[in-house]
Amino acid sequence: MEISGNYKDYKNEYLERAQTEQDKVKGTSQEQRAEDKSEGVSIPKDEYISSEKSGSKPSGLYRLGQDENGNPKVMYDDPKRAAKAKDVQQKEEPAKKEEKCTTNTDNVDREIEKLKEEKKQLEQQIEAAAGDKEKVKVLEKKLAQIEGQLSQKDNDTYRRQNAVIS
Repeated sequence: MEISGNYKDYKNEYLERAQTEQDKVKGTSQEQRAEDKSEGVSIPKDEYISSEKSGSKPSGLYRLGQDENGNPKVMYDDPKRAAKAKDVQQKEEPAKKEEKCTTNTDNVDREIEKLKEEKKQLEQQIEAAAGDKEKVKVLEKKLAQIEGQLSQKDNDTYRRQNAVIS
């Protein structure tokens, strides 16, 4: 075998040798191959055909997305799976009815107003009993308890937790 410095020739020689080996297996000769080429039998080649021209839907779509770590990832959208999911979703939609929920915080608001009224009454009783120190201490303890309850209950989180949802 002779080594050639021209690598393009090597490629052509390799293709010719591969073709002759195929011909030996099939039982065709170089003359028959030449006739096939002259008859205009075209060798199929890959070519791009856009989905608009072909008229058929694509078999699947690839898109660039991110994995759970934020790294770039190629994702495949299977149209068959998407069609099944869409059918299931359409079947579930009629079963769902729109529900309107109302949140009622009237009971909580009344409870807070009661505590505020008790606080005012205790403050008035403390002013009235300014001479009796023991009575003032007892009233101040009650006032401290009510103020503690008010600080816990007079906020949005307590209202949300104890609201009646219907």
